[in-house]
Amino acid sequence: MDIQALQEKLRDFAAARCWQPFHTPKNLSTALLVEAAELAEVFQWMTAEESQLAHLEPVMKERIADEVADVLLYLLQVADQCAIDIPAAVANKLVKNAIKHPEPARG
Repeated sequence: MDIQALQEKLRDFAAARCWQPFHTPKNLSTALLVEAAELAEVFQWMTAEESQLAHLEPVMKERIADEVADVLLYLLQVADQCAIDIPAAVANKLVKNAIKHPEPARG
């Protein structure tokens, strides 16, 4: 996946619809939360076991995929609006996570 190309495509999509004034970090992050909630809603009343098997049913898998895509698209737009280099941010966060959560000692 070419993140920069996808962000450009999203910018062009928004520009073609004159949405740029509304695509602020505040609005996009709020939309991201709504989409994340819609993803959670897919699994809301499932048991843990049911949620692990949900993707095996084609209609449910498509529903999950649609919500995952919505979350990702809004996240990409937030990062774009805030000039965040996603690969660099992810690499940096993985280092921080490894320090914060070291592997347990094995003995």
